[in-house]
Amino acid sequence: MAGAADERGPGPAAGEQLQQQHVAFQVFPERLAQGKPGQGFLSSFFTNNQKCQLMLLKTLETNPYVKLLLDAMKHSGCAVNKERHFSCEDCNGSVSGGFDASTSQIVLCQNNIRNQAHMNRVVTHELVHAFDHCRAHVNWFTDVRHLACSEVRAANLSGDCSLVNEIFRLHFGLKQHHQNCVRDRAILSILAVRNISKEVAQKAVDEVFESCFNDHEPFGRIPHNKTYARYAHRDFQNRDRYYSNI
Repeated sequence: MAGAADERGPGPAAGEQLQQQHVAFQVFPERLAQGKPGQGFLSSFFTNNQKCQLMLLKTLETNPYVKLLLDAMKHSGCAVNKERHFSCEDCNGSVSGGFDASTSQIVLCQNNIRNQAHMNRVVTHELVHAFDHCRAHVNWFTDVRHLACSEVRAANLSGDCSLVNEIFRLHFGLKQHHQNCVRDRAILSILAVRNISKEVAQKAVDEVFESCFNDHEPFGRIPHNKTYARYAHRDFQNRDRYYSNI
């Protein structure tokens, strides 16, 4: 994220920038009031904000999903700075967070994130988007299939569809339950940030599902729980050591 736009070449066209700003202001109203991204860790001392900042810090320091993604971002030339790339803000509706591609910043909805486990999932989910933004030219606002692909990956790799979370949602099933959950969560995420019909969102997800569901970077596997994520992080850290010995 840091310097990523310059490294990838020219930024989005003016029309796409306006689309990005319009969507960001709809979902994250504080961005319209401020006229600029939130200031992250030092921006506010309100109770919700303080709670959000503390949970974020714990997530960044201890969560194995997040630690792997941060290492992968740095390895890809997009090192993440917690003060620059995260902002705790109030959001509209029931949205928990979002990746603002126009500023390469993750917005955490301090009025909707309920607890530490929720914060862990939201940060992981949005870091998957940030990783995709870093490694590829994603047309977030002009090609719904690009958004659909990243939403499939985020739902698949962030723990959104873990067995525990699905039980809490009272969703049960055995045959392809994980795949069905990923598909449903991806569609819901698209509808939360795009003014399109459910049919259009479903079609976009269906078109990209197979390839994007099987893209497990940077984990190398589906991290079904923290133990899997720790193993994946260990393997990622050993990649360079392995290739240097070939």
